[in-house]
Amino acid sequence: MDLNEEARPFVGAAVLRIAGLLLAAVLTLWPATAWASPAAVVPVGRAVGIKLFSDGVVVVGTSEVAAESGNVNPAKDCGLREGDIITHINSTEVDTIEEVSALLQELEGQTMSIRAIRDEKQVQLTATPVLCPADGAYKLGAWIRDSMAGIGTVTFYDPSTGAFGALGHGINDADTALLMPLESGSILPATVAGVEKGKSGAPGQLKGVFDTASTLGLLRANTAGGVFGTMTNGGWADGPAVEVAAREEVRTGPAEILCNISGDRVDRFQVEIAKVFAPREGDCRDYLIKVTDQRLLDATGGIVQGMSGSPILQNGKIVGAVTHVMVDDPASGYGIYVGRMLNLDGAA
Repeated sequence: MDLNEEARPFVGAAVLRIAGLLLAAVLTLWPATAWASPAAVVPVGRAVGIKLFSDGVVVVGTSEVAAESGNVNPAKDCGLREGDIITHINSTEVDTIEEVSALLQELEGQTMSIRAIRDEKQVQLTATPVLCPADGAYKLGAWIRDSMAGIGTVTFYDPSTGAFGALGHGINDADTALLMPLESGSILPATVAGVEKGKSGAPGQLKGVFDTASTLGLLRANTAGGVFGTMTNGGWADGPAVEVAAREEVRTGPAEILCNISGDRVDRFQVEIAKVFAPREGDCRDYLIKVTDQRLLDATGGIVQGMSGSPILQNGKIVGAVTHVMVDDPASGYGIYVGRMLNLDGAA
């Protein structure tokens, strides 16, 4: 998911910048054994705006602070590392840049404890912020991120439960490549206003406009195989349900994808499943796919950022979702098996 996002220092407001969601992801294999899932789901294929707020704040880098005594880096000195997720300062839980900034000013340079998650383990650190004379603010010298936003595609909707799945890959921090811990998030109505065509070495992207006044659904999970949640406006994804294919039913050969590349209209485009991979540890790329529909090639160059999550159909069944593009060949990319997505979303 190409996430155009902005990391901010411990002092300053969080800024969300809108763009296509990166089609590359950190991939983790989940069991491809029997899974409890609906027998049929509604394939959607519509673009949405996706907002995610992290559970804690993610350290994406450190930098020196110009203090009265000279340049210092309290974050680095205390042992903070890129990728750490700060969850508490002293005994106070923090989830936003604003909360961290307010605590630093309140403590006025006092030594403080930092509780963080690193490699899924808790670490405890001690740090002393310094006063920056240039703006009169206490700083730690860490760049942090608390939110991300972009455009992606909803893969499926289960009318019986309200559950939906999207993207076919996780939302990862662009600087650390780590899966963003989810505190809360939502999907919003979006209109595709334009397309930047993909070409060899430069993946294209959908350009979308969000309706920030409306919410279609709430996120509950950000996983390596997609983001999942509950639709609050089921009518938006209304349509006929199709059967979920068993993994052994998927074959190389013709298939279709449902894509929203203009306005809010979903179209069917022809693709070929060029290869079906055996389940591989540490890899969610289940299919190699190639766009064969000249209409889509003319409009986008193939697979572009923002199309991740587009459902793949074969023989009238949903078999998976587009996940990421081959940078050197935008007409080709990878897909994830729909059963893997349903496995990741226990609520589906």
